[in-house]
Amino acid sequence: MSTMNQTKVTDFILLGFRSHQSFNIFFFILFLVIFLFTVMGNLLIIILVSTNVHLQSPMYYFLSHLSFSDLVISMNIVPNMLGAFILGVKVMTYLGCITQFYFFSGSTITECFLLAVMSYDRYLAICNPLRYSSIMDFKLQICLSVWPWLVGLTLNLNLNLGVLPVSNFDFCHDNIIDHFYCDFFPLQKLSCSDTSLVEFEFVLFSLPIFIFPCGLIIVTYVCIFLTIYKIPSTTAKQKTFSTCSSHLIVVGTFYGTLIAKYMIPTKEQSMLIYKIVSLLHTVFTPLFNPIIYSLKNQDIKMTLKNILAGATRWLSG
Repeated sequence: MSTMNQTKVTDFILLGFRSHQSFNIFFFILFLVIFLFTVMGNLLIIILVSTNVHLQSPMYYFLSHLSFSDLVISMNIVPNMLGAFILGVKVMTYLGCITQFYFFSGSTITECFLLAVMSYDRYLAICNPLRYSSIMDFKLQICLSVWPWLVGLTLNLNLNLGVLPVSNFDFCHDNIIDHFYCDFFPLQKLSCSDTSLVEFEFVLFSLPIFIFPCGLIIVTYVCIFLTIYKIPSTTAKQKTFSTCSSHLIVVGTFYGTLIAKYMIPTKEQSMLIYKIVSLLHTVFTPLFNPIIYSLKNQDIKMTLKNILAGATRWLSG
């Protein structure tokens, strides 16, 4: 198409999940409830970790950063999706779409490295318990919590990865995105320019970002399992494993949806399947994380019980 025939796209129309209006109302209520529980659950973990003395440890400090990352993803994606359910479609400006993609991809990259940091923390606590306090001091905690955010938000501006190549896409007459948020592959599919090289570079530069933290997680847990295996007491084995079981479940759900979404070629999966996997990654994973840690972690359960007991005594007194 020649430049003379191109029309500059200033906004995008997000189709979301197209269904009958009555189903849209049902889905709006359902995902609104999920969104509220997600926000409250992750905020609760952040508040508990920052205010409770019993949760002032590196493991919970990193968990609070994971909860904040989940909040960023959820609040960046879900409100627009809710708008699409109410209005039938959601109109986003070009700048708004690029901004949404930037914060989504940046938070996803950050979470990859945060999960790796949390696995390293568990490795030190279980495999080097005597040196744990001296190694994982306050300075290292700050460093390990800050650099995933720096990597996520700066690497996302790389010339071959993230928002810059997407912002250079040419969009002609078509501005309808068959998705519920602005993501790389739907935007690439919509573009009228040749994006084959950009897609190759995106996959090429994305692989190390996912493989490095995933590899670190695998190596640390191999060491952890070998250490647990050497513990003679069955009770001690179960107690030690329980300190990292929540993290393992979160890693499995996060990387499972991420691999299904980005590692399977888009030509081999329908747009509906892509939307469903994206829904699991952006809506349900941020909801599951605080639930998993609340149900599986004894310290958080005990803290919540104490708060509820104190609130009950205050109300009754």
